Amino acid sequence: MFYRGLLAQALLEELSSLLGKEALAFDPQVRTLYGNDWSNSADSIPCAVVFPETVKAVQEVVRWAQKHAVSLVPSGGRTGYSGGAVASEGQLVVSLDKLNGISDFDPINNTVRCGAGVVTAQLQAFATDKDRLYPVAFASSGSSQIGGNIATNAGGIRVIRYGMTRDWVAGLRVVSATGELLDLNRGLVKNNAGYDLRHLFVGSEGTLGIIVEATMRLCSRPPASAVLLLGASSLVSILSILRSFKDRLRLLAFEFFSASGLERVVASLGLPNPLNQSCEFYALVEVECPSQEEKAKLENCIEKCTEAGWLVDGVLAHSEVQARKLWRYREEISATIAPQKPLKHDISTTVSRMPELLDELQKLVDDAGADLTTVWFGHIGDGNIHLNLLAPDSMSPDEFAQHCRGLSQAVFSAVQKHGGSVSAEHGVGLLKKPYLHYSHGPGELHIMKAIKRSLDPMGIMNPGKILDV
Repeated sequence: MFYRGLLAQALLEELSSLLGKEALAFDPQVRTLYGNDWSNSADSIPCAVVFPETVKAVQEVVRWAQKHAVSLVPSGGRTGYSGGAVASEGQLVVSLDKLNGISDFDPINNTVRCGAGVVTAQLQAFATDKDRLYPVAFASSGSSQIGGNIATNAGGIRVIRYGMTRDWVAGLRVVSATGELLDLNRGLVKNNAGYDLRHLFVGSEGTLGIIVEATMRLCSRPPASAVLLLGASSLVSILSILRSFKDRLRLLAFEFFSASGLERVVASLGLPNPLNQSCEFYALVEVECPSQEEKAKLENCIEKCTEAGWLVDGVLAHSEVQARKLWRYREEISATIAPQKPLKHDISTTVSRMPELLDELQKLVDDAGADLTTVWFGHIGDGNIHLNLLAPDSMSPDEFAQHCRGLSQAVFSAVQKHGGSVSAEHGVGLLKKPYLHYSHGPGELHIMKAIKRSLDPMGIMNPGKILDV
C-alpha cells in the first residue's frame, strides 16, 4: 500500500532527508518507465522511484518502509513478461540501477562480485576480458540486470549446456524485509551448515527481500563452435534431430521456432529467407566444434538426419558474422511480434513429452476459433517453449483478452496433465499468479505462504506478486 495526499508528501520528504533529494524521482515519465515491465500488464505509475547508490542506502529505504508500512517494488532491467516488476498500486519503486559495480575477481575460484544493477552483457564482457565466460545469455542481455536475473532465476538460450542462473550464484547479499543485510553462502563451494537460504531468494521475485549483490561463478571459455539453422517438417523430426545431436556432439544451444515466427522476422527486418525450402519448424543449433574430428562428427550427424527424413534443409555458418546473422532469425522473434501485444505463455515439460503437449495445445488454439495466429519458439532442448497468440486485426484488445481467458486455463490444464510448469523461466509475477495451482499442490502453496509471512510479516516486499497471503 501507499498513502495519499499530505501524508504521502510528508513520508517522501522524510525519505529524501535520509538519502538526499537527488535519490528520488517524481517525474511522471520516469515513474511510468520504472513502474512497468515488458509484460504490458498494466499502465502503472508508482508514487516515486528511489535510486539508492549503496547497500546501506537500500537498508535505509527498507527500514523506512517497514516503519511506515509502505510497499516496495524492486526494479532491475524490467525485461520480464509476467508483471513481476509492475507497481500496480502506486507503490514506491526501488531501482537497483546504481548498484552496478563489479569487483573482487578471483581467478582461482573463478568468481566475481557484482552489484544487483550490473547489466548481464556487462558481466559477460568482464568475463571475456578475464579470458573467462559468464554463460547465461538471452535476447535481453543488453538490458536485463544480474539482480533481476537472480530474482527470476532466468534461463535463456544455453540452459541445455550451462543450466539456469541459479547454478552460477556462489553467494548472495540480500536486504531482508526488516532492513537486515543477509550474507548467504559467501562464495563457498561446499557449505552444509544448515539451510542454504541463498536458493530461497533465487526465483523469489523480490517478494522475500531485495537482492543487492551477488558472487557469480565464471567458467572457461568454450572452444570454437559451429552454428546451424535447420529446417524440418514436424516437431517430432525436430526432436529426433535433437536426440541425434545430443548423442554425438556437445550442444551449446538448441532453439526452435515455427514458420510463423520466421515469416514475421523476415518481413519486419527485411532479411532474406535463410533456407532454400520453406519448412514448418526450424532449429537454431550451436555445437562445440574445436577439431577436424568434431567437424567430421557434425557432418556425419547432418547426413544421418537427412537420410532419416528428419532434416529437410539447412545451412551452416562459415564465419562469426554469418553465425550472428543466423541467430537473428531466432532472437528477433519476440521483438518482432511485440507491437501486436501477443498473449505469451512461457511453459515447460520434459523434452520427451514435448510433442504430445504441443499437439494438444495447438488443437486447443484451433478449436478456440477466432482466427488466432500461433507463433511458437523457445528452448526446446531443455523442454521450455513459448506459445504466442496474436489476435486478428478485426478483434479489439478487450475481445482478445476475454477470448484468451478461458483458453489460458485450458493451456495450463494441459501443461499440468503433462507434468509441466506454467512458468519455465519468466517467473509468476501478476500474470501467472491465478494459475500457480496448476504447478504446485495445496501443500506446497501452504508452505510458500508460510515462508512469505515469516520473512515479510508486514507484506511490504513486492506485494501481490507470486501469491496472495
